[in-house]
Amino acid sequence: MARPEDLFELNDDVVDVPKGLPLVAGLTGFADAGSAVSGFTEALLDSVTHRVLATFDNDVLFDYRARRPTIYFDQDHLVDYEPPSLALYLAQDDMGQEFLLLVGYEPDFKWEQFTAAMIELVRRFEVSTTTWLHAIPMPVPHTRPIGMTVSGNRTELIDTYSVWKPHTSVLANAFHIVEYRLQEIEHPVAGFVLLIPHYLADTEYPDAAVKSLEAISAATGLFFATDALRESGREFNTKIDGQVAGNTELARLVGTLEQRYDSYMEGNPLRSPLTDEDGELPTADEIAAELELFLALQRRGEEEPPAL
Repeated sequence: MARPEDLFELNDDVVDVPKGLPLVAGLTGFADAGSAVSGFTEALLDSVTHRVLATFDNDVLFDYRARRPTIYFDQDHLVDYEPPSLALYLAQDDMGQEFLLLVGYEPDFKWEQFTAAMIELVRRFEVSTTTWLHAIPMPVPHTRPIGMTVSGNRTELIDTYSVWKPHTSVLANAFHIVEYRLQEIEHPVAGFVLLIPHYLADTEYPDAAVKSLEAISAATGLFFATDALRESGREFNTKIDGQVAGNTELARLVGTLEQRYDSYMEGNPLRSPLTDEDGELPTADEIAAELELFLALQRRGEEEPPAL
């Protein structure tokens, strides 16, 4: 029988990786509504310090004919071939806090061996918690906050952030199996499923990437700057609002979704850790502004700003 460690190759410099770091995972392939996972991945790899710890074997896990990689034909020769990648990184957030980051494609094959490999890595690095993301299309409006369903064994996250707790069979992806096996060994694990407006599922929806980063921060205490993504989100939403305003049928659809959303949320209030003594909840922009100020002050070595 193949060994779990046969699926990946460790770099030589893993001995200096601190034990007890959180693991964050986001795999693309089966479902990535609103490009939530790919947007989250791109934002992190473009902004945080990171280095590869382990690389998974494409020829064992990846179906090239189902998801053909691209190569550029430059008149008379081939250039710029980028093979698919599934790798584990050691990364740092904007506060210098280290964490493990698993990003890349969802494996097409060897799911049980891949799961065993992930458990081997969790044990090797004595991972403190595992948090992973994916996103599905739902009949919800873009004019309301993106909701989430949370699975796993971290009840404090489920109670605080899970707006939809269904009893239903779902088509599994590879990390569902990883989460299931981690629960069996009582490792702290949480899966965040972002509920993306179905009419935006095929777009690159900046708010989805922002929500992904917020979910990871909530689960791990890591901090990530999101000001650029939020600005992109405001521009994107302005365009969508303009299209809705100019289309009677689309406006009717969004209005119906708003009514259903508001009715559902009235009967399912969530306890929020962000409310003040008067029960008031700061807006997303207020929270983002405070966080950006906090990060800026920390980078300059100044004192922490007052809490909201």
